[in-house]
Amino acid sequence: MGDHHATTPTVLCFGETMGMFTPTTSLPLDEASAFTLGTGGAESNVAMHLAELGHTVAWASTVGTDPVGSKIIAALHGAGVDTRWVGRSSDAPTGLYLKEPDTGSGAHVFYYRQGSAASTLKIADAVGWPLAGARWVHTTGITPALSESCSSLVEHVLDHAAEWGVSVSFDINFRPGLWPVAEAAPRLLALAGKATVVLVGLDEAAVLWGCVTAADVRALLPGVPYLVVKDSSIDATEFALATGETDTITVVPARRVEVVEPVGAGDAFAAGYLSSLILAAPSAERLERGHSRAAWALGSREDFRPGLGRRMSADEPTDHTHDTADAERVAELRR
Repeated sequence: MGDHHATTPTVLCFGETMGMFTPTTSLPLDEASAFTLGTGGAESNVAMHLAELGHTVAWASTVGTDPVGSKIIAALHGAGVDTRWVGRSSDAPTGLYLKEPDTGSGAHVFYYRQGSAASTLKIADAVGWPLAGARWVHTTGITPALSESCSSLVEHVLDHAAEWGVSVSFDINFRPGLWPVAEAAPRLLALAGKATVVLVGLDEAAVLWGCVTAADVRALLPGVPYLVVKDSSIDATEFALATGETDTITVVPARRVEVVEPVGAGDAFAAGYLSSLILAAPSAERLERGHSRAAWALGSREDFRPGLGRRMSADEPTDHTHDTADAERVAELRR
């Protein structure tokens, strides 16, 4: 893992990572007095999962020159992620958030990220990033919600990806706390339409665009080469554009798991799916890998739960014959 800084990353993830305060016990925030300081960010979560899966991956962003910024860089570096392209700002702080454990009404998150270092990210910052050398770039719909300059940066990357020779994956990740539906819905749809891979929850698509089925989402994003619609604990559907502009549709049921906390599961799914896509695994296996990593993440209060790693390494042969056959049967039934 020590030499991951010497090579050009295969995957570059970019977006905001914040310091995350969580009570050490399952108490509401107004009753808790002891807290753990961790780190949390959608794109850096994906980067850590991909590093654990054996990919050469970098995370690009800006953090403050404060101890929280240093902690974030150290955490990612320790997870095997290249942090050479993380800027430090002395003018803006690293964002923070408080995560309230599920005490009966679901986990709640409170952001303190207005004016954060990451919200100052702009097109000029990406000039030094290894965009032309990477094969994949990953970001989410959280980034364009942070500021006008962040929104322009995401659009710039999506617009120029083809000439750089990179594929872009875009996880919708709608955060109602950051921007209203009226603003987010058209912006996220426009950005998603430019990506190679789009990942979206059916629940998000319902809120943003009034979609009821996975097919409704596909109708809004017909030209995206790979569209993955996740229907929470039920299944995930992949629409892959084959030659001749016809879709190959694959549906794989989600795994039955004991949910400790849902935060971070979407990032885990994205990483499992992308890892398999990069390695050219078949559709059913891509979705299955996504479910596997999501199931692992659901069993932890941490945003990134390490340790699944090599057991699911893409280099080792795994017997997916039953899963794949079942998945294909399910897909046939639903066509």
